[in-house]
Amino acid sequence: MVKDPVCGMNVDEKTATLKSEYKGKTYYFCSQTCKETFDKNPAKYVKKQSGHEGCHCCSCC
Repeated sequence: MVKDPVCGMNVDEKTATLKSEYKGKTYYFCSQTCKETFDKNPAKYVKKQSGHEGCHCCSCC
C-alpha cells in the first residue's frame, strides 16, 4: 500500500488504475479528482511527502 499524495488515503499500487509519473516516480491515487489535483501542481504534493527532512517531528532530524 502507498498513500495518495493529495488526500493521504491508502492505495494498493498493484491494483490502482489512477497514477501519474513525476520526476521518475509513480504516484497512485484513490480518485480521479485527486489525480487531477496532483497533475495541476505535482511539486506541491511531492514536497509535502519529503520525509523527515527539516520536519523537527522526531529525534532523527
